[in-house]
Amino acid sequence: MEEMEYHNPVLLKETVDGLAIKPDGTYVDVTFGGGGHSSEILKRLGPEGKLFAFDQDKDALENAIDDDRFTLINENFRFIKRFLRFYGVRKVDGILGDFGVSSHQFDVADRGFSTRFEADLDMRMNQSGEISAYHVINEYDESDLRVMFLQYGELRNAPKLARAIVGARKEESLKTSVELKEVLKPFLPKHKEHKILAQIYQAIRIEVNQEIEALKEFLIQTTGLLDTKGRISLISYHSLEDRLVKRFIRSGMFEGEPEKDLYGNVSVPFKKVGGLIVPGEEEIKENNRARSAKLRIAEKI
Repeated sequence: MEEMEYHNPVLLKETVDGLAIKPDGTYVDVTFGGGGHSSEILKRLGPEGKLFAFDQDKDALENAIDDDRFTLINENFRFIKRFLRFYGVRKVDGILGDFGVSSHQFDVADRGFSTRFEADLDMRMNQSGEISAYHVINEYDESDLRVMFLQYGELRNAPKLARAIVGARKEESLKTSVELKEVLKPFLPKHKEHKILAQIYQAIRIEVNQEIEALKEFLIQTTGLLDTKGRISLISYHSLEDRLVKRFIRSGMFEGEPEKDLYGNVSVPFKKVGGLIVPGEEEIKENNRARSAKLRIAEKI
């Protein structure tokens, strides 16, 4: 097993500050990872406070914090309400989420998340998950691959990418990242090679882990879980996630606009707290992963 290295959390102070922590409150960190955000929350909680954390990656269990106030749940945050109820929790004072792939997942070569390494096509955040990148690349229809690259990778040449993969796998299954890159080489212009490849990997990873569906399910549950004046403090790393978070905070919906009553008033679950927060130059210099982070904070009405 490789050493469990997790970099410093992005926007650590800003994200935890956003929760406006009450010492005796109950909080949830839905993306535990290396435990950086959780550790900071625990520092601000009193003896009666409680923190529950979620992470579907079993590697994260190695970082469990030995504290009576802390409980780590090895599950996807899309099941947040179900598992909190199991622990007798129906209302919480704040929920923190730092979405995307952890530095550990990127840095362990055999997980298949990074474009830097040769690895089997995997990309599962939950290592027990049934669908891997191998399954997506070798078994999805051309039309499904096209939609995936277009929606999740925002790639204009999605039809060509899908066609090339389907053509190549007729000869033999694509098993590794090197084999996949070889097939896609004609579509990776030299000056944009890393950027395009990152978008391709992002699309496959989102599909494998059902990240968009999981985020939507999670956000919908936050309105029922949060107590009045409870807060969400959420970091996104790409426009697809950030758009969903922004719209949900604004209207409690992902599409369209909320209905107005007879007097033109709308009923929305949250009010925005402050504006969009992004990392400063110093943090980006120390942690390159921070460059695309966007933090949004909101309070339950």
